[in-house]
Amino acid sequence: MPVDSLHPRSALVLIDLQKGIAALPTVHPAEEVLARAARLAEAFRARELPVVLVNVAFSADGGDVLRARVDAAPPAITHGPDFAELCEELAPRAGDLRITKRGWDAFYGTELDLQLRRRRVEGVVLAGISTSIGVEATARSAHAHGYEVVIASDAVTDMLESAHQNSLQTIMPRLARLDSTEAILAAL
Repeated sequence: MPVDSLHPRSALVLIDLQKGIAALPTVHPAEEVLARAARLAEAFRARELPVVLVNVAFSADGGDVLRARVDAAPPAITHGPDFAELCEELAPRAGDLRITKRGWDAFYGTELDLQLRRRRVEGVVLAGISTSIGVEATARSAHAHGYEVVIASDAVTDMLESAHQNSLQTIMPRLARLDSTEAILAAL
């Protein structure tokens, strides 16, 4: 369903648009995702709506990394010194909220829900990398928390085309409304 309006008390939540994640090989160029996310952030800031910048990071000793037994190990990623730094296009501005997560979901184990509720936010617009991991996990939680969820379908990407398409075509339409960055900007 096209997004022709947003909840008036919406926040933009940008997920894992950080140097270490944006450097991974993605289905769509990360630069395009970053450019669209930056346009959304500017529009939300101009309307004095919350912008939440989420990154994933782990302690130096790795003690907070999830080590569950699974059938498919995550890709081997080198966590260089700038891994968790936000990409330059999304440099935090005064008033932006910063959330650091330790897993896929931006709600789990963080104060994201608390910060949104204190600002009386009732809707979230999501964008980021990767569609089937951080964005989908956060969309599932936002939906379960009762937020009206919108996903900027051209401001997300993944490492696998099949995972990206499954999220956008099968999972997310049951959790959210999906539309382009342009449509979301027009709905603001």
